[in-house]
Amino acid sequence: MFSFLYRRIDNAPLIAFRILFGLLMSWHCCKTVLEGTIYRYFILPKHTLTFIGFDWLQPLPGKWMYAFNAIMALFAFGIAVGYKYRISVAAFTVMWTAEYLMQKSWYNNHYYLVILLCIFLFIVPANKYASIDSRKNPSISQNTMPYWCVFIFIFQIAIVYFFAAIAKLYPDWLSGAYIEIMLTTRDGKWLGPLLHNKEFHKFIAMAGFLFDLLIVPLLLFKRTRLLGTLASVCFHIFNSVVLHIGIFPYLSLAFLVFFYPPELSRRIFFKDKTPDIAIGTVVPNPKDSRLLKYFLLPYFIIQLVLPIRHHFIKGNVLWTEEGYRLSWMMMMKNKKGETTYKIRDNKTKKEFIYDLESLLTKNQARSLKGRPDMIWQTAQLIKKEFNAKGRDVSIFVTAKAGINTHEQRLIVDPNVDFAKAGYNYFGHDEWVILYDDSQLFN
Repeated sequence: MFSFLYRRIDNAPLIAFRILFGLLMSWHCCKTVLEGTIYRYFILPKHTLTFIGFDWLQPLPGKWMYAFNAIMALFAFGIAVGYKYRISVAAFTVMWTAEYLMQKSWYNNHYYLVILLCIFLFIVPANKYASIDSRKNPSISQNTMPYWCVFIFIFQIAIVYFFAAIAKLYPDWLSGAYIEIMLTTRDGKWLGPLLHNKEFHKFIAMAGFLFDLLIVPLLLFKRTRLLGTLASVCFHIFNSVVLHIGIFPYLSLAFLVFFYPPELSRRIFFKDKTPDIAIGTVVPNPKDSRLLKYFLLPYFIIQLVLPIRHHFIKGNVLWTEEGYRLSWMMMMKNKKGETTYKIRDNKTKKEFIYDLESLLTKNQARSLKGRPDMIWQTAQLIKKEFNAKGRDVSIFVTAKAGINTHEQRLIVDPNVDFAKAGYNYFGHDEWVILYDDSQLFN
């Protein structure tokens, strides 16, 4: 039934993607240093708001995060040229994942996607051609690979786009309200007044939904593949120029190599590559079978479950953000609000407002607004600060937030002592105040 997964095909698409991925990630690591991102999010803050449970994972002291990213760039370049490939992929994956988990103020779904792609690149034979490894050790050279090496990338991409489309089925996206907020704050002189045109906002909203929903089917079929390619180029270049989201539009375009016949990648990228006589044959491999059955099958089940887990948690996920991350809800909302921490000294009974600027940077304080998990984490940092001084305190939070342009409401219970409040990793926290959708989007 699944014999097609073992059919041998030219490995040119995988080799091309390996090179493109490595070069893009190497450039990204250098770019974040040069443009000051590493300084703002890892060096400047006194504390980082990590993914909960990874508080022990903190940035290196001083300016060593610059060296961290420089080393990561070298490993990414090692992936591109295929030098000590497995070591390069493994080291880059560990370092990238560590930096990803260190803080959430600079959160992006694409950074999570990179981790998943690294896992794939580690298990596929992407260094068997056009690599330093294969030149130094010709015995590992191959011109073909089993089709599953392409299929897993296509399936992962389909999951990303499908759940991104489903997430857009909410009032503010469909009406263009969120797109209006997003575009009117961008500097896009080449589009002129279009960025402030409500009809254009509605067009972009519907185009974004249809793109996410249809792009993979369009690319899968020969008759519509060119249309899908043109749509991809327009969509991702628009995102790059207007939204300024770094190298990720170009990484997304690199996925196109998996949808075209492998021979096309060979003709474009590797003109001297000789077609292999094994192409088209079906060669089941016990090692591959075990990998597919015991690793990739459970992996994809998890990938299908994670984006829907919020449906089993009380409340609107855009409000509570419980089950929001790792769910492909990309650029879905804008939250504004105000957050105030009131401290009560349990010995003297004196109360005062905590100066948040003494603890967090402006970027962190801005990210905090409307995000219950970060509100809770900040309270734990404040508690730790006072406990270190030998003071027993209670912490009460008055936090208001509004989704997009809607009315701001209390998001956490102001009567809860956050010095004692726990955090539910897999469900709803009762200190998060819930509202009906009619109240959130009135």
